[in-house]
Order: sequence, then C-alpha cells, then structure tokens
Amino acid sequence: MAKEQYQFLDRAEAERLGELKEARISVNRSAKVVKGGRRFSFSSLTVVGNQDGVVGYGFGKAKEIPMAMQKAFKDGRKHLIRVPRIGTTLPHEVEGHFCASKVRLIPASPGTGIIAGGTVRAVLEMAGVKDVLTKAYGSTNPINLVKATIDGLAQLKTEEELADLRGLEKTDASA
Repeated sequence: MAKEQYQFLDRAEAERLGELKEARISVNRSAKVVKGGRRFSFSSLTVVGNQDGVVGYGFGKAKEIPMAMQKAFKDGRKHLIRVPRIGTTLPHEVEGHFCASKVRLIPASPGTGIIAGGTVRAVLEMAGVKDVLTKAYGSTNPINLVKATIDGLAQLKTEEELADLRGLEKTDASA
C-alpha cells in the first residue's frame, strides 16, 4: 500500500486525542569529517500512540539527541492512523510491506501477549494491541520494519467496513 493511500488523522482529530505516549525505537549517529575533526549528527525514530487504537511513527534529525527526539515526536503526531481491534487482538491476519521488509500480523487468543521483536512490539503496544503473533521477513532495518507494520495495520478492516465495501447488509447470527 502506497503512503498516499493511508488515512492519516487530520490535525484537529489528533489534537482531540490529548496525551500521546512515545516509544523510542532507535537513535543513529552519523559523522561528517571536517578540517577540525568530526561533526556528529543524530537521527531518531519514535513510535507515538495512545495505546487505544491510534498509532503513528516519526523520524527526526538534529545535531543533538534531545532535539532529534523532539522532532521525531512532532513528526509522529502528523502520521497517526486508527487501528481497528476486536477485543485485545486484530480483526484478521494481514501482511505489511515496505521496501525489503515484510511483517505478518496474526490475531491471537486472549492471554497470548505480543509475540514480536522489539521494533514491531513497540508499534503494536502503542496501538493498544495486546494479543498478536508476528513474523518479520526480509530486511530487519528498524525504519523499514516500523513502516511495514504501520502498512499492515492500515490495511485492517472491521466486519462492518467490509460489509459496506461489498454492499452487503450485516446479518445478525443470533436471530
């Protein structure tokens, strides 16, 4: 799924969410060699969410770590998506792709927990998913894994949304 197709929350909706938590995924240091020695700059990747169905990611660069973290958090507030959930898990199995990274997200029964690596785990925790199985294929670059996980979460649809897309009326199984 291309980035343009994501349904990011608009600014007003993001403001109504109130307090968002953040999880730092990685901080990279890069050096530029100049006449007087090395000049360091830092890039930071963070995941932002309210742990109740809203999650996003941000990337920031600066000369100092705190500034890079601040920029990443601010960027994360611009890239928020809603994640549909059924109880504490996902509505269906899904696969997210980004570049050479692929992440498979599989719903799990209550009490399973988040079975995932550190990068994917942080995204799912911020989204408020508590029971899920995951597997990452291909590149394990943290930036690509975060984007692949967000891609997978953006593809999730509830039963009602699928019925609307197909033009069906939702029938009550208990009737």
